[in-house]
Formats: sequence, structure tokens, C-alpha cells
Amino acid sequence: MAYASRFLSRSKQQLQGSLGVLQQQHNAIIPVRAFAKEAARPTFKGDEMLKGVFTEIKNKFQAAVDILRKEKITLAPEDPAAVKQYANVMKTIRQKADMFSESQRIKYDIENETKEIPDARAYLLKLKDIRTRRGLTDELGAEAMMFEALEKVEKDIKKPLLRSDKKGMDLLVAEFEKGNKKLGIRKEDLPKYEENLELSIAKAQLDELKSDALEAMESQKKKEEFKDEEMPDVKSLDIRNFM
Repeated sequence: MAYASRFLSRSKQQLQGSLGVLQQQHNAIIPVRAFAKEAARPTFKGDEMLKGVFTEIKNKFQAAVDILRKEKITLAPEDPAAVKQYANVMKTIRQKADMFSESQRIKYDIENETKEIPDARAYLLKLKDIRTRRGLTDELGAEAMMFEALEKVEKDIKKPLLRSDKKGMDLLVAEFEKGNKKLGIRKEDLPKYEENLELSIAKAQLDELKSDALEAMESQKKKEEFKDEEMPDVKSLDIRNFM
């Protein structure tokens, strides 16, 4: 039991460390010491603003930890039920902390990084860049289909397609719809695709957590005081007991 306790102490730190994204969502790192031992100096508007941001991040972080104290996370990425449970826990945390889901983050990146792009080809290249950067795979071949559609439209209009060219963009959208039909992609299925994306991300995160857990246990096993202890099944570990 001592073996599992020491390991879980480290796992707790790793899991809580992942919640640092709460600070990234606000693009702010608040020096805590700035709010300590300085009661004597005058209070300025900027101080109140920073204190408000700090308090908000602190409250959201605490809300996330409270959820993790209640919900059981099973380190079994090979089990669809465990993956779904983990995905649901992370979804609840995002909702409580007002954070983007992966699909919402991708949509935000697309809207912000493409708004100044004038031509369709550069737009599609930026989409490819965002997909690659986010570690997403194009298993259906939709990306190649979009470039083929663009090639066809530009050949028809005999010039590069600008996004401001309404007629040309309508032609491109029509080609996309033909391609989507061939690939079996339907607009009404988008929520299902988003759910599958979140599940694949949850599985990858569980894989990483499990790998970290096994690595930590192997490291502990090498220590003299644990050499006679049996390594616990990683699925039996319950981080809630150490938070």
C-alpha cells in the first residue's frame, strides 16, 4: 500500500499539472507573491484587475480539482467505457472552467488565423497547418479532396480563386459537397465527428497517464524499500484518495 501511495502522490501532481491549461486559457501567469506582504502600498486599478483574474483562475482550478475528487478515472485506455468516462469528466471540467473543447479550439484557431487570408489556396494550406499542429489525422482523405476541388475551380475560372469572389466560392462549395458525398460525410453527422474527436483525444491522454503511471511504478520498484512489494494493477489506482 505504501508503494501505491507514493506512486499516486506523483500521479496527483501530474494530473493537477495538466490543469495548468486553465491559466493558458486566460493567457496570464499571475505572480502570487504580488498579492502577499504588500497591503501597505496604494491600490491601483491595474492591481484590482490582476487580482480579479487571479481569483477567477483560482476558483476555476479549484472547481476542476473538486470534480476530480468526486469522479473515478480508470487508467485503461484499451477500455471504451473507461475512455468515455474520462472524456465525460474532462467535459464537465471544461464546462465548469469555461474552457474550449478541442473542436471549439480548432474552430477558434481557424476563425482567427484565416480572417486576413485573401485567397482560397492559402486558406486551405492554413487549414492543413492547423490540422497538423493539433495532431489530427485526415483518415478520410478530405484534405486531398478539397485541393482537387480547388484545382478544378481555378482551372474553370482560369485564375487563382479569391475568397471575395462569391461566384467562384459558390463553385468551390458545390465541389466540396460533391466530394463530401463521395466520402460519406454529412452535415448532420458533425456532432458525431466532434464526439469521436473528443474520445480519441481522451484515449490519447489516458494512454499518456497510464504510461506515466507505469514509469513511476517501475522507478519506485527499483528502490530498496519496495523491492519485495508486488506492483499494483494500474487500473486499481484511485487518485481521488490522494487529492
